[in-house]
Amino acid sequence: MAYLLMFVTLLHLITLAMLFIATMEKSWWVWDGMENSDLWYNCRFDNSTGTWLCASSKETEWLQAVQVLMVLSVVFSSVSFLVFLGQLFTMSKGGLFYFTGLCQVFAGLTAFSAALIYTLHNKEILPTSKELTSGRFGYCFILAWVCVPLLLCSGVIYIHLRKKE
Repeated sequence: MAYLLMFVTLLHLITLAMLFIATMEKSWWVWDGMENSDLWYNCRFDNSTGTWLCASSKETEWLQAVQVLMVLSVVFSSVSFLVFLGQLFTMSKGGLFYFTGLCQVFAGLTAFSAALIYTLHNKEILPTSKELTSGRFGYCFILAWVCVPLLLCSGVIYIHLRKKE
């Protein structure tokens, strides 16, 4: 039981960190390594100064939906972890972690929705001045997709997990 509890806690912390990185980092779409776009900014690398020059992304409805869903995913996963810690110390023997599991499942569903919207509507989300065929999805986009099954699996594990002494 102790190993399962440590595994679930570690899985939760890893997925929470991955969600946070996917939401905040600068690599949802990449053009030739010198320009990239994320949920908040469009950036390009300036060779003369050696710095990234960033401008706010054009706020479209699809981009706002992805932003909101990714932030909600981080919030659901954070609340889930805090509730899990509270339940771990206050719940009676034999109790199930239903609320924790449901929050994790909601986090997985919101991350899935955000990644799916970005996949299907990247032409409307990304700057129109750049050719999309010369770019590719970045590592943050991939992290968001990797988080989806991990969040859903950890949510199911929490729902079936019983507190034992």
